[in-house]
Amino acid sequence: MADGQRLDRMLRDACASFAARPAAADREEALTYAALDALADETAARLARAGIAPDEPVLAAVSNRARDLAGLVGIWRAGGVAVPLHRGAVAATAASVRARVGARLAVNLRGDLPAPAGLAGADGVLALGGDAPAARPLLADAAWIVTTSGSTGAPKGVVHAHATYAAKLAMIQSMTGFAPGERVLLVLQLNFSFGQWVALLTLLNGGTLVLRDRFEPEAMLADLAAVDRAGVVPTMLRRLRAPLDAGGTDYAGRLMAGGEVMPAALMRWVLRRWPRARIGDIYGLTETCTCDFFVQPDEAAAAAGTIGRAGPGIAWRVAPDGELQIASPWRMRGYLDDPALTEAAYADGHFRTGDLASLRPDGRVALVGRAKEIIARAGAKVAPLEVEAAFLDHPDVAAALAAGVPDPMLGEAICLFLVPRGGATLDPARLRDWARERLDRYKLPDRIMLGEALPVGATGKADRGALRRLAGETGPEC
Repeated sequence: MADGQRLDRMLRDACASFAARPAAADREEALTYAALDALADETAARLARAGIAPDEPVLAAVSNRARDLAGLVGIWRAGGVAVPLHRGAVAATAASVRARVGARLAVNLRGDLPAPAGLAGADGVLALGGDAPAARPLLADAAWIVTTSGSTGAPKGVVHAHATYAAKLAMIQSMTGFAPGERVLLVLQLNFSFGQWVALLTLLNGGTLVLRDRFEPEAMLADLAAVDRAGVVPTMLRRLRAPLDAGGTDYAGRLMAGGEVMPAALMRWVLRRWPRARIGDIYGLTETCTCDFFVQPDEAAAAAGTIGRAGPGIAWRVAPDGELQIASPWRMRGYLDDPALTEAAYADGHFRTGDLASLRPDGRVALVGRAKEIIARAGAKVAPLEVEAAFLDHPDVAAALAAGVPDPMLGEAICLFLVPRGGATLDPARLRDWARERLDRYKLPDRIMLGEALPVGATGKADRGALRRLAGETGPEC
C-alpha cells in the first residue's frame, strides 16, 4: 500500500493474489476472492451502462452481506464515489442522504432484503431519477462519502480521497498487523468508518471476513471461537459480560476496541476474563481517516483508561481549553458542499476533535470528556467520564453512563444510568454513599436511573443524548 494508489486497484491485486481463498462469508453466502472480483466487475459494467459520470456519488446499500463488498468495489471501478447507506435506515434518513449527495444511482446486490424505498426489490444498479450532478472539485478521485454519526453535531458527509485513504490504511496496518489468511469477525457495520477499515485491511491481506448483520451476545461468543480477530465497541463487551459470567468460553484471539471510550474498569475485566486474548484500543475520527491513537495489546493493562499514544505521522496537541486536536497527512478532503464548516473544523491545521484530553506522566493520552458534554452543575464543570469511571469500580455495577440534564435549581443536574451486574441489586442511596469517598461532592450524581442496558443512539453505541431524552421522559426524579 502506497501513496497515490486507488482502493479498487489494490483490491483487484488482492483478488488476483488470493483468487481461490474465501474472501467474505455471511450466514447465507460465501464469496471467494475470484467471485468477489467478478461481481465487482459486473457491477462496474452496469454502472457504465447506466451512464455514471466521473466521480459521481453512488448510494451503496449495505448491511454486512458478502455481496455488499462487491458493490462498493464495483462503484470504485466504475469511477464513482461510494456512499454507504444501511438497509435499515428509515425513509427520512435515506432521503436526506440521497439529497445531500445528489445521488441518482444506487447499488444494491441484495435486493431481496428489506431496504428504504427505491433501494429494495431488485439486484444490481438502480436508477433513482434526476440528472447527473455537476462536477465537484472536492470529489475528484474520491473514494468515500461517509455520513458521520452526528456525535459532534448534525450528520455530515465526510469526503475521503483514494490516495490518502490508502496511505492511512498502510499506517494502520503497521500498527495492527493483520496477517495473511486471518479470519476476522465483522459485526461493525460497513456504513461506519470502523467497519470499513477493518473490512479493507482483511481483504488486502488475503483474510476472510466473517460478516454478521447484527450484534447478538451469545452468537458473537460462538463466532469468536472460530476467528482470529474481531473489532468491537465497548458497548458490545459490556453486553458480553452476562453470558461470560454465566460460563462463556475463553478467547485467545485479538480484539480491537474503538468507536467509544474504553473505561479502565472494562479493560481490566476483559483482561481478567480472557487472559490469553490480545486486546488493543484504537482512537480516531471519521474526519481524520480513523485510527490516530493506539493502545497495543502488550500495554493494555498499563494503558487502561487511556487512548495510548499517537501512531506514526500523527501530530497532536491539547489546546488551552483542554480540547484534543490532531494534525494528520491523511485527513478528510472536507465536508461535502460545506467549505465553511470544513474550515471551522480546523485550528492551524489541527482538527478539533471535540474531546477533552490530558497527558499522563507516562506519555499516554487520556480522554476526560467531550467539550459539548461537560456538565455545568451550579457553576462547576463536571466531566461525565469521571463520574462513570468512579461507579464502574463498584463490584455490582456492570455499566454506567452520565449526562447533564436540565435542572431549575442547578442549571444542569448530573444524571447517572447504571446497569447492575447479573444477580445484583443496586440501591441509589447506598451507591451515592459509596461514591462519596471517590468523587468530590459536586461530582456526585443528583439522579440515578437503573436498567438492564445503557440507552443507545442510532449507531447502537451508548449515547448521552439518548440518556438525556430518557431522563426528560421520566420526569425530574430519575
